[in-house]
Amino acid sequence: RDGHLAIVAVNRPSKLNALDNLTIEQLDGVIVDLEGDDAVGAIIVTGKGDKAFVAGADITVLAKQGVLDGKDNARKGQALMSRIENCKKPVLAAVNGFALGGGLELALSCDVRFASDNAKLGLPEVSLGIIPGYGGTQRLPRLVGSGVALQLILQGDPVDAQEALRIGLVNGVFPQAELLDQVKAIANRMVSRGPTALALAKQAVRRGAHMSMQDGLELEADLFGIISSTDEMKEGMTAFLEKRKPGWLRK
Repeated sequence: RDGHLAIVAVNRPSKLNALDNLTIEQLDGVIVDLEGDDAVGAIIVTGKGDKAFVAGADITVLAKQGVLDGKDNARKGQALMSRIENCKKPVLAAVNGFALGGGLELALSCDVRFASDNAKLGLPEVSLGIIPGYGGTQRLPRLVGSGVALQLILQGDPVDAQEALRIGLVNGVFPQAELLDQVKAIANRMVSRGPTALALAKQAVRRGAHMSMQDGLELEADLFGIISSTDEMKEGMTAFLEKRKPGWLRK
């Protein structure tokens, strides 16, 4: 914990923080706990050590899978990524090194992504004779467009941090030594905003991405109506007019 931020670090440095079943299960439980903790305003996901954010799924597990357990493994990974994507609180990825395969899919499930200047990001699954299975084929094209996504997926080669920034895969690049502090500063700006407004804004974007424009606008109007009925809205407007900080700021 750092104030109202929760920093979640995948801690398997000897495996470059690769995701095995236990790690996926633990991450899922942590996100559930943090989402329900009123003291937490935002969550930062990163990797332990200075080499990798998450360097993919655990190949020793994938190498033994067949049709049924392959689908089951994909479903477990997808469930974690959906849990993160649908979390009511902002979730930021601090990509400190390799984010490959399941690692990039983990970053894609976060709301925003920031990379260290030495980061490498990619979906190399086709080089192993498989395809991305934790949501990469769906989230990557929605983020960077189908043409760019298909090149990354079909070629299988990672891109460096600056190229990731150019194509919109990450929101910013920082020196590795500064990455976590910079992401904390951005997260704290988010935490200073209305917590219900943050949750509903996320919902509008996330749900609206799968709707027609008209349905998305209808969703936005519904959520705008909901937020307009809250004490949070009244306090935010009153504080602005009275030129003071809103009372929802966490102590």
